[in-house]
Amino acid sequence: MNNDNIRIRTAMTEDAAELLEIYRPYVEKTAITFEYDVPTSEEFRARMEKTLKRYPYLVAEKGGELIGYAYAGPFVGRAAYDWAAEVSIYLKENQRGMGIGKRLYQAIEEISRAQNITNLNACIGSPDPEDEYLTRNSIQFHEHMGYRMVGEFCKCGYKFGRWYNMVWMEKLIGAHEAEPKPVVEFGKIYQILWAADE
Repeated sequence: MNNDNIRIRTAMTEDAAELLEIYRPYVEKTAITFEYDVPTSEEFRARMEKTLKRYPYLVAEKGGELIGYAYAGPFVGRAAYDWAAEVSIYLKENQRGMGIGKRLYQAIEEISRAQNITNLNACIGSPDPEDEYLTRNSIQFHEHMGYRMVGEFCKCGYKFGRWYNMVWMEKLIGAHEAEPKPVVEFGKIYQILWAADE
């Protein structure tokens, strides 16, 4: 999937080291993720491999450089929740506000629909008030992408000596049938949707 020299493609485990460096400043300098310690390369690669068994894990590439990534994963993890997925996105610090996140999320939605997923959910840190570690930018991005606020947990995350709220946002992307079609693993639809672009 190409547009203005930005290529959206499926992540490969060989991308792990480069993607980890995109993620690193989010851990070290922000409360966007509530993770305290930067994962090791091996741990990050294992997370990617686990995700790719069932869900899309996409990267944005420009001129051979990885500039962002997004992925879906299980929502809660019980069988009844199979038709819902949790989404996450991370961009290089100098690539925000350029429409790359929108392209990644549009691709995630396209794949999720093909998988028969009906609900996309995002778990987002929420500042009260905004500070140097966390703003409402992620909430505003998701609102722009059609997500709605469905719940807020107060002062449940502690990082950098401060308490932060956490919100859930949701976007319904498919019909909720009386007998929904089974969810298709990402690997089984990969060739149909993406082979022409790889």
